[in-house]
Amino acid sequence: MKLTFLGTGTSQGVPIISCNCDVCRSDDSRDKRLRSSVLIETNDLSLVIDCGPDFRQQMLLNEVSRLNAILLTHEHIDHIACLDDIRAFNYIHGKPMDIYAEKRVLKSIMRIYNYVFFDEKYPGIPSMELHEIDNNPFRVGETEIIPIRAFHHKLPVFGYRINKIAYLTDINSIQDSEIEKLEGIEILVVNALRKKVHLSHFSLDEALALIDQVKPKQAFLTHVSHKMGMHSIEDEKLPKNIHFAYDGLSVNV
Repeated sequence: MKLTFLGTGTSQGVPIISCNCDVCRSDDSRDKRLRSSVLIETNDLSLVIDCGPDFRQQMLLNEVSRLNAILLTHEHIDHIACLDDIRAFNYIHGKPMDIYAEKRVLKSIMRIYNYVFFDEKYPGIPSMELHEIDNNPFRVGETEIIPIRAFHHKLPVFGYRINKIAYLTDINSIQDSEIEKLEGIEILVVNALRKKVHLSHFSLDEALALIDQVKPKQAFLTHVSHKMGMHSIEDEKLPKNIHFAYDGLSVNV
């Protein structure tokens, strides 16, 4: 099983042209972050979690030629903005893209991408097969996926456990009953927006506290803004088994 970080950044605190901080001027590729998303590959399955504005670029940079399904954490545009670009995979695989999300998120997709669901379809539009999920395990092919309910301020979102990997982004609270679903994982990926406390995302200390509670073998921090600081400096401050993820990083499990 292979985990690849397609993007580890966020629209929160995105560097702008006028920003003159060390991170924005850094030549270190690990400080250049696309919007957060991961690719998980097993023997029979290749899936992506979230499909934000950088999806097409991420597919090209990582030479992804097989994609069976997309899991969505929530409906914010930085996580669903490039679903239109699945059409290349429609062509490659000759079938609709399977998309898994809870009912509220699927309604947003049908509203934003309404042209996909017209009875009379415009030639060449993307093709989607929507699958409604709830807070119960489901399968994509032979792979079991366990949703993890958490909250993005007051908005319910889903993280996902796939075998020994768990991915949680855009959260700032999670109940103990959901944390129990993470027992025995080897890799935990969790958002850490910045050092200062934020309304709807874990800060660095909050993310580290969750990692300490779950006790995975390894943990990676994602959805990181440029306000966190330079990778080469901040990563050295973390415990030995915890790292800031960076775009293009691959981990075998």
